[in-house]
Amino acid sequence: MTETGIDNLAREDRVFEPPAAIAEHANVTAAAYEEAAADRLGFWRTQAERLDWQTPFTEVLDWSNPPFAKWFADGKLNVAYNCVDRHVEAGRGDKVAFHFVGEPGDTRTLTYADLKDEVSKAANALTDLGVRAGDRVAIYLPMIPEAVIAMLACARLGAPHTVVFGGFSSDALSSRITDCEAKVVITADGGYRRGKPSSLKPAVDEALGKVDGIVEHVLVVRRTGQETSMTEGRDVWWDEVVDSASPEHTPEAFDAEHPLYVMYTSGTTGKPKGILHTSGGYLTQASYTFHAVFDHKPDTDVYWCTADIGWVTGHSYIVYGPTAEGATQVLYEGTPDTPHKGRWWEIVAEYGVTLFYTAPTAIRTCMKWGAEIPAEFDLSSLRILGTVGESINPEAYVWYRENIGGSRTPIVDTWWQTETGAHMLSPLPGVTAAKPGSAMGPLPGISAEVVDDAGHPVGNGQGGYLVLTEPWPAMLRTIWGDDQRFIDTYWSRFSDVYFAGDGAKKDEDGAIWLLGRVDDVMNVSGHRLSTTEIESALVSHPSVAEAAVVGATDDTTGQAVVAFVILRESAVDSGEETVAELRNHVGTQIGPIAKPRQIMVVAELPKTRSGKIMRRLLRDVAENREVGDATTLADSSVMDQITAGMKKGSDDD
Repeated sequence: MTETGIDNLAREDRVFEPPAAIAEHANVTAAAYEEAAADRLGFWRTQAERLDWQTPFTEVLDWSNPPFAKWFADGKLNVAYNCVDRHVEAGRGDKVAFHFVGEPGDTRTLTYADLKDEVSKAANALTDLGVRAGDRVAIYLPMIPEAVIAMLACARLGAPHTVVFGGFSSDALSSRITDCEAKVVITADGGYRRGKPSSLKPAVDEALGKVDGIVEHVLVVRRTGQETSMTEGRDVWWDEVVDSASPEHTPEAFDAEHPLYVMYTSGTTGKPKGILHTSGGYLTQASYTFHAVFDHKPDTDVYWCTADIGWVTGHSYIVYGPTAEGATQVLYEGTPDTPHKGRWWEIVAEYGVTLFYTAPTAIRTCMKWGAEIPAEFDLSSLRILGTVGESINPEAYVWYRENIGGSRTPIVDTWWQTETGAHMLSPLPGVTAAKPGSAMGPLPGISAEVVDDAGHPVGNGQGGYLVLTEPWPAMLRTIWGDDQRFIDTYWSRFSDVYFAGDGAKKDEDGAIWLLGRVDDVMNVSGHRLSTTEIESALVSHPSVAEAAVVGATDDTTGQAVVAFVILRESAVDSGEETVAELRNHVGTQIGPIAKPRQIMVVAELPKTRSGKIMRRLLRDVAENREVGDATTLADSSVMDQITAGMKKGSDDD
């Protein structure tokens, strides 16, 4: 990677020491690193023993057939029991599990006793619909309590679920149903998004028209009251079969390696990969990392993760990790700008949220809207902030800390993946001196390294590839139905280690900085440049709210840097002067070699419904190609605007 880019962004005046108030009472101290280093498997044994096992395990890890791991394999447990029942049995049934806030303003409060009853009723209803242990269930729901209840009911029955994000198309839904052979689909008439109802059931009907006889029943939640087509003998209303079911259900214990869920993640080419996570190891790491990274105090904290349950963050850090720890959570259906741009901060103030977890793209959007919006609300309850989904630009980190955290809250910048199942790299709020933009280092019990092309560890100040050198409890077990693809995708690049697909760099202190996917690394005149570095340099300019950088083929330099930027609402676009100023700013921050050949000011960037920027489409625009498939974008019209603007810029030249 470049010699100077990250170092310039990691200035010594922006290292935040752990707050004394948190360090004094932290759940996890620096000693955890020493304990895990001295006996890694013993460390994970201790964390697994925080769960309730019906049959205690005797072996921590079976790594006799790498890369196929088995964790706690001879133990038996029920995931839903650990997330719900045990809290009720311990006398904490009246503790709030979820404060639900619907986008129209409707609210519901579910205690752990309520959650136990609802999960039990849903489990009984699914049993009546023919679901048995091992059967797969597809879930296609908005962010409503029934989504959490459905997932936990499947876990209770030992029926692996595959959750499909409610914004995905019928094609995406049908491909996932087909791949995992789902027996039942759980959906809703619709959900609310940006002030109006958005239908879901028609996409299910269309998807099932492409699936030959796999799905036996569709269970439909009434959410919006929209007119909904129901197929007799196949479709049933949730309120008619779940609400009337018995709240008594005895959970069965399953092997620790029993499949818990399949989460599909898209590759750049080919069909989506069905990432398989199992029960005991996954829940061990999801619950422990929630406890450690967020320093969760069950008696006082109110936690809010803004992710959708259609993504792995919603699985690990809404449905499973926090409930296993008995957390009180906020569950919000809507978008951050409905009915106004301060909606998130209004909810934080109303419910006294103390732990807040969101994505850098959302933070940059809030930056664009302006600091005066969160300033209208009392955010003093917040004590820890988190980020997830991609590397956070240092300037966005500082803005988040100052304007949302009141310049007092530590930020846990977490790196992990759908495949890893849980946090892998992150600062610990009571232990780590954090640098804006860096995930810092591996958590206790995790073995990570940055290696060169030959697979050798690099020294401080050098870049390479992020790898995981030892198995971890929440690791994916395989790709559903395709062991060879699992091996080829994750274990073939380097010998005996997992390659995450991300570039990374160690700074002079050994802190790890993620540099983006390796296919987002450009080669400009023989210099390897990271898109993340250049984007961070652009966002550090006071006029820029968000940036996306791609490499475009160039006859002279091999590749050239092309940037797309969104200006803050307070900034004025002065055309060529703005572009020249931003190009020079990148040159100052990183070096002349990194100056973009072209900068285009845009109103929006092409993002998937999970908030990730689709740089592949921007690369098509930068190289004057026909824009590829944009069906997974949250708003496909964005590409039309960018393409038109790019063409206009060329005509003007």
